[in-house]
Amino acid sequence: MTDASLPDLGAKPKGGFLRKAIRSLILAILLVGGGFGAGIYFSGGAAGPADQVLRLLEQDLFNEGEPRQRVPRALPETAQFETSYYAFADTLTTNLKGSRRFLQVGIGISTQYDAAVLTNVDKHLMALRSDMLAVISGFGEEDITGEDGRHRLATALMAAINARLEQLEGFGGVEDLFFSSFVLQ
Repeated sequence: MTDASLPDLGAKPKGGFLRKAIRSLILAILLVGGGFGAGIYFSGGAAGPADQVLRLLEQDLFNEGEPRQRVPRALPETAQFETSYYAFADTLTTNLKGSRRFLQVGIGISTQYDAAVLTNVDKHLMALRSDMLAVISGFGEEDITGEDGRHRLATALMAAINARLEQLEGFGGVEDLFFSSFVLQ
């Protein structure tokens, strides 16, 4: 007989790596499961954060079974009116007086009067856009520079809107004008 045909009695059995991997996996599962079980045991069986929040709210709202009395806040004595806003859908673009540049603005208005003012604005939108374009084209570059220039332009536009509404409906009612965009090119 040759040495190649004899079994090697000192050789390690096959599958040793696989057995170690399975043992390590089982050990990891036991550790994770044990940690999970210990967490549930030491938390007192609370289901989750939502239950804890509800429990704390109940403790806060009820003091020994009696509901807590809420103290109402005093309302201000001055009457406060609701402000309504209207944004013109399209921007206005026109050349400036004495300049090759043009101004493109997005405009919104506000009122504290009833909804009839905004209905009138929507009803006469074409005339109001025409009036606003005429006002803007009457301003030069230096007229609209800075915060003061923008304020003067806004005041002139608001006056034109109110004048047209007074002419057509008998009442203006626009109390403020805002620029949602202001591009000078």
